[in-house]
Amino acid sequence: MDDEQIKRAIMKVALGYSLEEVTEEYGVEDGELRLVKRRETKKDVPPDLKAVKLLIDEKDYSLLSDEELEREKQRLLAQLGEQSHGKD
Repeated sequence: MDDEQIKRAIMKVALGYSLEEVTEEYGVEDGELRLVKRRETKKDVPPDLKAVKLLIDEKDYSLLSDEELEREKQRLLAQLGEQSHGKD
């Protein structure tokens, strides 16, 4: 994995996400294995605060001026907005 893939994965966990889980049960009918039951479940995984902290700790904010902090805040808010719109 490269750094960009890791950042995307951390961002996904930081924002929370949904996933679909499929459970299948099989049984033997007439000597053959056949699908008896199939269940699809949607799960919502809530945002993870540890992942948010990783994103924040990635940069040393103590060295930034007030103006730089405000720009970074706006950048992060925009990025979070883009990410959350993409998961709908």
